[in-house]
Amino acid sequence: MADLERNTRTVAGMTLVSRVFGLARDLVLVRILADSAVGSAFNAAFALPNLFRRLFGEGALSAAFIPRYTTLEQDDPELGRKYASLVVAALVTITSLLTILGELGLLVWLSSAGDDPERTLSIHLMMLLLPLMPLVCTVAILGGVLQVNKRFAVPAAAPIVLNICIIAASLATIAADVDAQRAIYAVALATLAGGCIQLAWALIALRPLVRLTTAFKDATHEAKQTLRRFLPVLVGMGTLQLNTLADTVLAMWPVWVGPTLLGRDIPMDEASNAVLGFTQRLYQFPLGVFGIAVATAAFPQLARDAKDAAAFGLTLARGLRLSLFIGLPASLGLFLVRDDLVAVMFSGGFSDNQPGFSNEGLERAAAVLAGYALAVWAYSLNHLLTRAFYAQDDTKTPMRISLAMVAVNLALNLTLIWRFREAGLAYATAITATLQMLLLTIILRRGVITTNPVIPTILRIVAVSGAMATAVWLTLALIPKPDSWSDHAVRLAAAVATGGLTYLALSLATKSPELRQLISRR
Repeated sequence: MADLERNTRTVAGMTLVSRVFGLARDLVLVRILADSAVGSAFNAAFALPNLFRRLFGEGALSAAFIPRYTTLEQDDPELGRKYASLVVAALVTITSLLTILGELGLLVWLSSAGDDPERTLSIHLMMLLLPLMPLVCTVAILGGVLQVNKRFAVPAAAPIVLNICIIAASLATIAADVDAQRAIYAVALATLAGGCIQLAWALIALRPLVRLTTAFKDATHEAKQTLRRFLPVLVGMGTLQLNTLADTVLAMWPVWVGPTLLGRDIPMDEASNAVLGFTQRLYQFPLGVFGIAVATAAFPQLARDAKDAAAFGLTLARGLRLSLFIGLPASLGLFLVRDDLVAVMFSGGFSDNQPGFSNEGLERAAAVLAGYALAVWAYSLNHLLTRAFYAQDDTKTPMRISLAMVAVNLALNLTLIWRFREAGLAYATAITATLQMLLLTIILRRGVITTNPVIPTILRIVAVSGAMATAVWLTLALIPKPDSWSDHAVRLAAAVATGGLTYLALSLATKSPELRQLISRR
């Protein structure tokens, strides 16, 4: 069982570095784009290939692919190699065709866009970044092959390359004093270059382990079985991504469609998607570093233990405890530091030449972060719970729940945006994720035999997290209200230090096994 914690540390460590580069990327991009129509357009265009990456690459296809590939790799390595080769080839073909169809559709849309400059810019950027989709999807599925072969560092670190390319291009445009509309095209081209480098790196890392082949006829039956599992997995794992897509569409509604929705003036504007997109990355930081890391590390082990109820229950219980141990304090901490965090990240207080978000944009971003932060723990658990179903070859249960959750999220979106604007989209996502987690837990508990009760662990983690949150709240209350960027930075640093040290001390005092599991090398 030490493999789970060791692999979690590997994935989390490399993802942490990647996410730090991601925050640096956003720090630079915000100084170019701010809360503007250009920022909204770029975030929408960048979200499109990433949506497909999460669905096809590291999401649904990996969830359908990894359990079968794990079994074949154990029982018949040669057939496993052919199977992996066929899945990769099929993914490249399908995503390339989708890219061509998408470009044609965008071209038709562009021809009908008229003289609306904001809509035209948005379509141009989507056309430019859509070819990133087959690149990042292929990198993600190659990452799945590497993970089954117990190589977690390379796929976890691959986004660093993309972030470095974007940062370099952004800094170059700032140095050249290029206006935002021209700068964003340079950034988009650098993004495509980063995707190409990622793919080359993944292929190089894979070469000593698995030689891909075109002689994969023997694996056709296995690939067809994976395809049958893929569609329900696509729906089951795609809830958060589909909900995020719905958020983007509503945020971009004034630009893409018009100023009214359901006969009313929609409370969004040209800045809405910039506020939403940049803020989403703040809550995705702990989710990506820790929540997804646990699910990623646990999934191959869950697939290996699927036929052993006791071992499966042990792995799942450990994963759930680790996810909650990290996710709950992250939720509370993000909620408490939201004002200072968005001010440090998105305001231009340390750079007079690049002003960043407006004061109104900062207030709106803090409100959005409050909504998303409430359910970081639920997002983390959902990643693990859905993979637990897939490891047991049950793709229909998560699919049915996810279909219901998409409907719930859309209904909440259309209810909450009128009062809370973009923050209503965040609250809807958080409520939906929590409901999905509860349903998955209830159903999975009926079908999984486990002798590892988690209720005492939950109560302990809730108590320790509550004490940590109280310490952070008191720290912020004692520090004077901020007047400048540096004041916000001091408050944020003090809150993070207080929260981190308090949580660590209380975890040690309560002899938390999750902390020992994460830091132990045995």
